[in-house]
Formats: sequence, structure tokens, C-alpha cells
Amino acid sequence: MITSNPFAALSSFVDPAVMQAYVVAMIVLVVIGTLFDIVHKGSARYFFNAWRKATQRGSQKVGAADMASLAVKTVAVDVLTSGEFCNQQRRVAHLLGMYGFIIYVIATIVMVFSYPTPAIATPAFWPVVWHIGALMVCIGGYWFWFFIRVDVAAEGHSPFRLVRADLFIVSLLASVTFGLIWAFLQTTGGGGAVMFLGLYLIATTVLFGSIPWSKFSHMFFKPAAAFQKRVETANGSRRNLPPPADAPDLYGSARREPHNY
Repeated sequence: MITSNPFAALSSFVDPAVMQAYVVAMIVLVVIGTLFDIVHKGSARYFFNAWRKATQRGSQKVGAADMASLAVKTVAVDVLTSGEFCNQQRRVAHLLGMYGFIIYVIATIVMVFSYPTPAIATPAFWPVVWHIGALMVCIGGYWFWFFIRVDVAAEGHSPFRLVRADLFIVSLLASVTFGLIWAFLQTTGGGGAVMFLGLYLIATTVLFGSIPWSKFSHMFFKPAAAFQKRVETANGSRRNLPPPADAPDLYGSARREPHNY
């Protein structure tokens, strides 16, 4: 099963051009949704204003070489290893979800565009990577959802309680879960493959089409905020305040409604 390209098998019923157009549409939705989110919430203006104020308050000048060093540290510590998380369980769950999602998306794009039909043999590597990425998202996401969330683990709320801040993780988990079930049923010839394909497409469309209302765009804002924090620390403008308790991770773990910046 895990060595079979589910999209190549689907080409018997759906034109590969339609699948490719759908993937392009999802990418466009990400770009448009992120730009809308930036404009609507004023995120870019917030960061530029904060940067200007930090520069004015700073007691030390940060040169180009120092800026480059801070950028490298931001990528290595805050982005690639999620070093901002003190709770190791949340950190591991976040990394599983982040890297799983990245390789899942990359494998999807490669299989849909490079190996869209059975006539073009798909190297076993890509379906395996696709399934592993989806499973990583499921492990990290469901672990977070049922055991790590503050309102579930510490406050005793039901894990099935939903707020708008949960839109991203719910649609993400639904997308990869329905995708795995669809791929399995399609490979084994089990009934219900068409139904789960429909659910997979609906969940995926919600995931990429709901960016203005979900936590999806936070994955783009967080590196900028982490870099700004390092620059403020380096130039002496950062106030000695504790980090915000509701800082969201990949899954939007802050259990409050999203706010304007």
C-alpha cells in the first residue's frame, strides 16, 4: 500500500490536469489568504512599527554581520528545531506535525505533477514519504489534541470542544486522515473510496481556503517574530518581560479566539 501512488491510480477516473489544477488552486489560496490576513490584521504594519520602535529604543547598534548571525540562529533554533518551546512534549508534537506536513505537501506535489498516471512509473520513495508525512502529522496532531492542549490536560475540558482557533488543526488532521483512508481503500479495492476522496478534498479545501480565519498563517509570522525578538535582545531594546502564555504553535494551541495584531 505505502509504495503505491494514490494519485496515479486516481487518474483512471480523474484527468491529471484536473488534479494539477486543484493543487495550483490550493497554492493560490495560500498566497491570497496569507496576503489578506496580513492586510486585514495589519500584521506587516505591526512588525514594521515594532521594528522601528525597537531600533529607536536600542542602546546598541546591530551591524550587518550580527544581523546575519541572528538570522541563522533564528532559522536553526526557532524554525528548524522549535527551540522556543519549553515543554518537550509540545515541542516534539509540533516538530512531528511541522516536518510531517512539509514532506506530505512536497510528496503530493511531486506525485501529482511528475508521476500523474500509472504509465509513468512512480519511484517507491515518494509514496512512502507521502504516507510517512501524513502519519507524522496524525501522531503529532492527535497527541496534541487529546493529551497536550492546556484546556484538556490542565483545565479538564472535553477534547471535542471546538473554537475558531481550532480550525487549522481540525482541518489539517481531517485532510491527512481522510487522505490516508482514501489511499488505503483505493489500493485495496475496498468500498467507500469515493466517499473518503470527497471528504479528503473538502477537508483540504477548508485547510487551504480558511487561512484568514485560521492559525495557518502563523507559521509564516512566527519566524519573523522570533527574529525580531533576537534583534531586540541584541540591541538592548527588549524589555525584561516573560514570554506570552498563549503563544500559539503549529496547531494553534492558544485556546483564545484569534486577535488582531
